[in-house]
Amino acid sequence: MVVPTKIFFTRGVGVHKDRLASFELALRQAGIERCNLVYVSSIFPPHAKEVSRDDGLNEIQSGQIVYCVMARNETNEPTRLVSAAIGQALPREAHAYGYLSEHHAFGETEEISGEYAEDLAATMLATTLGIAFDPDCAWQEREQIYKASGKIIETKHICQASQGDPNGLWTTVVAAAVFII
Repeated sequence: MVVPTKIFFTRGVGVHKDRLASFELALRQAGIERCNLVYVSSIFPPHAKEVSRDDGLNEIQSGQIVYCVMARNETNEPTRLVSAAIGQALPREAHAYGYLSEHHAFGETEEISGEYAEDLAATMLATTLGIAFDPDCAWQEREQIYKASGKIIETKHICQASQGDPNGLWTTVVAAAVFII
């Protein structure tokens, strides 16, 4: 059984004439280019602890298979705004699992994209915990309902946004929640 005990969040942006090289540069800025990344779905394991990016990167070896939830977006259109975000929602009960969400968009600022990802994670957790809410309410209103329920202890996000290179080079953005076993 493989259940991560730690998690850290990271992000990056890369610009290059080649699409793949742009992605590689974004991974380098995020610090996870030396890993064999395996994308997983969106569960924050019970009892897992968040560590800083630096502490997490120090626990990873070159070539290691690393599980992550990743959001990625790219463009070669000059000045086109791209974003990639990971949202997180954790339950109050340490033995229960939380949610991570990935969101990638065009034309959304870092704040808008990040809040959307946070909303997605919180809404998935709220439905699991049986918290009643109006899905048509604004995120800020639902966030207060979720936290007032006493069942959700924390929501947050990490996001990377960037405008496409003005000369049409590939611009890639990534955001990731990286698991440590």
